[in-house]
Amino acid sequence: MSKRKYKISVIQLNLNDNAENNLKKCISWVRDAASQGAEVILLPELYSSHYFCQSEDVDNFALAEPLYSTSFIAFSELAKELGVVIIVPFFEKRMAGIYHNSAYIIDTDGTEAGLYRKMHIPDDPHFYEKFYFTPGDLGFQAIETKKGTVGTLICWDQWYPEAARITALKGAEVLFYPTAIGWHPKEKEQYGENQYGAWMNVMKGHAVANGVFVAAANRIGLEKYLEGTEGIQFWGASFIAGPQGEILAQASHDKEEILIAEVDLDLQENVRQNWPFFRDRRIDAFGDITKRAIDK
Repeated sequence: MSKRKYKISVIQLNLNDNAENNLKKCISWVRDAASQGAEVILLPELYSSHYFCQSEDVDNFALAEPLYSTSFIAFSELAKELGVVIIVPFFEKRMAGIYHNSAYIIDTDGTEAGLYRKMHIPDDPHFYEKFYFTPGDLGFQAIETKKGTVGTLICWDQWYPEAARITALKGAEVLFYPTAIGWHPKEKEQYGENQYGAWMNVMKGHAVANGVFVAAANRIGLEKYLEGTEGIQFWGASFIAGPQGEILAQASHDKEEILIAEVDLDLQENVRQNWPFFRDRRIDAFGDITKRAIDK
């Protein structure tokens, strides 16, 4: 059962390095977050490598790992040692030819509380994720941990209100979004402010519409590892929002940081009592939402 109050953290990092170094770095930062009182700690999407989806290259499949191997072993031991919940996004090799963009939810005793596989897979210039990732097949989940009931969605999932709604309806108190999103450098001046603003606004909207806390952990830094390209400038700006969309903690665009905020379930209940959006849903009229398009 969830505590009425607990502290959550998102960690914003530059992860433009190899797997061994990124693992050591993330372990160190998780320790720092726990020392500051964090009880549920979120890492950025695909923590163990640079953002390899900038190209379609079969050699990048070597970055994937089977379930319960390197990442799970390391963070399971760490979670048990520190007594915290850790959300660990990683590149999963399920079998030859089937790979997922996944996240472990590791409980305070080092056991797996849950596993989430990214449901929505993008395919945009230098975000060629459909080449690498099979869409998730575990659905949207609310995971019970010894600290609280949490939901994990991953990056592109953050644009879909249906994903947030179902996860909240299943009982998630916090929606965690491990993320790898940034600007194409040549587009930043013209489109950057609106792109970043839309990203913030849609997740704040999920918080309001569902009366939940929302936490997003992004990368920072220019990741330019392909010749002849400008790379991706990850915009950071990780944040934690409350159930009215209020910003509880906000990171910079360009610094490695730890954010911590308190989840207050009494506040959440009060917000839902005063803004009873769940009560007034017209579920009898929502059948068309499962259609790809509503043809005239």
